[in-house]
Amino acid sequence: MVDTSTLIVRGPETVTWRVVLDPLMMVAGVRALMLQALQPTTMRGVWQNSDFLEEPLERLFNTAHFVTVTALGTPEQADALGARVRGVHRALRIKDPDTGRTHRVDEPELLLWVHCAEVSSYLEVIERGGVRLTPAERDRYYDEQRRTATYVGLHEEDVPGSVAEMSAYFDRARAELDLRVIPESRATMRFLLWPKMPRKLRMLAPFKPLWVPVGMLAYYTLPRWARDEYRTLPEVPGVQPLVTIGLKAGRFLVGLIPEKITGRPFKPETRELMADLPRRLAESGVRPQRRLQKIRVAEVAEGSPGLRPGRR
Repeated sequence: MVDTSTLIVRGPETVTWRVVLDPLMMVAGVRALMLQALQPTTMRGVWQNSDFLEEPLERLFNTAHFVTVTALGTPEQADALGARVRGVHRALRIKDPDTGRTHRVDEPELLLWVHCAEVSSYLEVIERGGVRLTPAERDRYYDEQRRTATYVGLHEEDVPGSVAEMSAYFDRARAELDLRVIPESRATMRFLLWPKMPRKLRMLAPFKPLWVPVGMLAYYTLPRWARDEYRTLPEVPGVQPLVTIGLKAGRFLVGLIPEKITGRPFKPETRELMADLPRRLAESGVRPQRRLQKIRVAEVAEGSPGLRPGRR
């Protein structure tokens, strides 16, 4: 078997690989932000420690870069980024206007909420969009994500590692984390449904209406309890089957667009890592086809099979 342990943190044979490189990750990322925004302290931390009003999509692109590096970068790149993120979080504080209490951004319960909202959103969206996973593969995905959680300062044993554990976590979070809509949450939802274009993407402003399906699909994939908190869009009878059809159609259509176009909105360092990935993969015997999520690994000299992605 081809050894990719020194190439990337997650190999092409993992469920993480299939999730991260899926065309629907943009919708999944927006869904994650919507879900995260229901935790008041987390949401206030974003607003108090970033220029969210000026660059509302910056956090989405920062998250995309973190996910890309920790899933596809070298161990050294992932460790360096993790250390940088932890260092930034250590220095930031959140002021709670309701209680007067000051929170650290890196409090474990806040980090865990962000992590679980993210990884569960990724899995929910790409599965509804057509990726077929077995129960064992779903559990394996959450188990793989325990390692990712360590980069922000969590301990693997404290992070849900299966579908059952993730479901139990959200039951506990709903009871203990005071999940609700605050003004910052409502404003965030408005941005995510109709975002202000970042300065570097102003040339794409005429295409902003194309974002509407992204925001709507993300919203309607939220769990019903979360949509009941927001009540932003109407609960139209029959909307859920249409959402599933929309996700599958969107996944197909985005898959037809060249990666150099779909990658244009992301951070330059994200694009650079992705552009260099085919070369690094080829050096370890992995031969990408037209799109990176469709890969084939060379057979070693002894004739044993190399790493292959799971069934799609």
